[in-house]
Amino acid sequence: MDCRIAPSILSADFARLGEEVRNVVAAGADWIHFDVMDNHYVPNLTIGPLVCEAIRPHVEVPIDVHLMVEPVDSLVPMFAKAGANVITFHPEASRHVDRTLGLIRDAGCKSGLVFNPATPLAWMDHVLDKLDIVLLMSVNPGFGGQSFIGQALVKLGEARARLDAYEQSSGRRIWLEIDGGVKVDNIGAIAAAGADTFVAGSAIFGAKDYRATIEAMKQAVAAAQAASARARAEQQRRYTSA
Repeated sequence: MDCRIAPSILSADFARLGEEVRNVVAAGADWIHFDVMDNHYVPNLTIGPLVCEAIRPHVEVPIDVHLMVEPVDSLVPMFAKAGANVITFHPEASRHVDRTLGLIRDAGCKSGLVFNPATPLAWMDHVLDKLDIVLLMSVNPGFGGQSFIGQALVKLGEARARLDAYEQSSGRRIWLEIDGGVKVDNIGAIAAAGADTFVAGSAIFGAKDYRATIEAMKQAVAAAQAASARARAEQQRRYTSA
């Protein structure tokens, strides 16, 4: 199964953050999602490299840093040094998107672009060779606990088609991540639309049982991916027999 569950520590208990990240990884989390907000690009102020450095010794899984900041470039080496494995940013927040992606890769991290609900996917067209991940926001960034924007499913399908076409021509896989309002009851539909990496904050950290919630999410994703695979196989069978 191609699936990564990335709990967002934005919804964790910051008074015991080390314990929270250890517990959620022990419960089956694949990544830790780290939301950085600057009260400039987005209307909230959260955490910086020192917190990333503090939690790095507590987990061995990748730390996925989402920069909701403007400007971007000066923070890239700081988060790479602090232990980030994946760094994504919003193209509107960078004067030179190609250069910023190069900075992330040169720092030894996976690089990616983040698309707000109304941001066109065309930003990725000329930098696919520098992308390891594409993150689609299914809420407007700035706060946790928001409701999933249904139109994101359409955009996921469009992004998946672009990334699949690139994979066929290049042989290189680009992950497709979703962030905002992801819950047990909608993650299957999100997976069916094409996502393979799932950020969930309050749905996990607000649950009484982290393990049960993450397992339920992974089961829903597996069922959706299996159904999609069967549908593709049937479509191919009909095409070849026509």
